[in-house]
Amino acid sequence: MKKPEIKKVSIKFKPASDRVLVKPEAAGDEKTVSGIIIPDTARKEKPERGIIVAVGPGKRGDDGKVTPIAFKVGDKVMFAKYSEQEITLGDEEYYIIKESDIVGTF
Repeated sequence: MKKPEIKKVSIKFKPASDRVLVKPEAAGDEKTVSGIIIPDTARKEKPERGIIVAVGPGKRGDDGKVTPIAFKVGDKVMFAKYSEQEITLGDEEYYIIKESDIVGTF
């Protein structure tokens, strides 16, 4: 899989609450263990991986205190299927994902 390219541009978007802004991993040809190449056109699934490019302040609890997000900008994450909300900033596509929908980091 191709590594997503993160351009050094200022994104004028700050996620709210416990949400993160993720640049999805670029879909590309995939090679199986046995050497078979599966072209991008054969895969219908959206990427479920990406790199965090912005984080919100965290979730506010019932006591009014904010619990900071456990992830930081630059973390490569895997997130739950269909949990993302797609947005376009400039000419780039990004996902907004709740912290609870992130299943792990790489």
